[in-house]
Amino acid sequence: MTQAPLNRSKLPFTGRIVMFFIRHIQQAMASMGELWRNPVSSLMTMAVLGVSLSLPAALQVLVKNAESITHSWDSAAQISLFIDEGRSEQAIQSLITRIKVFPEVAEVSYINREQALEEFQTLSGFGDALSYLDSNPLPAVVMVTPTSRYSSPQGARELLDKLQQQPEVSMGRLDIEWLERLQAGVKLLQRTVSAVAALLILAVVLIIGNTIRLAIMNRRTEIEVMKLVGATEGFIQRPFLYTGIWYGVIGGVLAWVIINLLVWYLDGALAELLGLYGSQISMQALTFGELLQLVGVASFLGWLGSYVSVRQHLRAIEPQ
Repeated sequence: MTQAPLNRSKLPFTGRIVMFFIRHIQQAMASMGELWRNPVSSLMTMAVLGVSLSLPAALQVLVKNAESITHSWDSAAQISLFIDEGRSEQAIQSLITRIKVFPEVAEVSYINREQALEEFQTLSGFGDALSYLDSNPLPAVVMVTPTSRYSSPQGARELLDKLQQQPEVSMGRLDIEWLERLQAGVKLLQRTVSAVAALLILAVVLIIGNTIRLAIMNRRTEIEVMKLVGATEGFIQRPFLYTGIWYGVIGGVLAWVIINLLVWYLDGALAELLGLYGSQISMQALTFGELLQLVGVASFLGWLGSYVSVRQHLRAIEPQ
């Protein structure tokens, strides 16, 4: 006497949940096996996806490093306050004390006239010539570093206007135009990343959708047989959805590898360039958290592309 097939409705609730996950794991592994049975075409598709995903990821890395450089150069917003020549040291110290309590100020340093002259003699190369001067022509300087909130070009200018109102200050100077240009470039790069990412996301969805369409056409006869024996639509389409997810996951990992190799290749040249400006910054690659985000986005795009293709083409296949 043959045993009757197991009825799902007779399983307890926990059993149905376990069977649900078991079926999904089985179909996910089966879809991975299907990819390994066609290694050449599968690897070519994954490589195309990896390169496509690496382009917006590379731009994002570029934006991240540009922002890092901008933040590291926030001290370039340092304000130089030139003191009136007739002010005494007591008056200058009183000015420094007042400036230190400003909420916009992070740090204050003072260079007196003698120190300014010594520094100028060292840096200018005219040390012998300056020794013939009757008096020191250089003023005392108070260097003011804004807080991070006021290190932006607009905030630093507001602080400069406030500092110039102090009676001991003859003139204030803020060299920050180049920082404004850098920040404008970073904003342009951010918009470029968004535009390129949108186009390449569409390309990834189309590539995966077309790949799944070809897989559906190759298994047309098998799908017709499954529909004849009463297989549900979810059971038939699930392997194709997992195939799209696998494409996305492996493509995302390949993109991460490409980006890290690119960062490693360019890091030496960037360090040499920044070294000319007295900066010791190295390029930042994608972190492990960003890898997970990249793989998550790529797997979602793989699922989306396969879902659109499956919904469109599976319904068109009906047993004759």
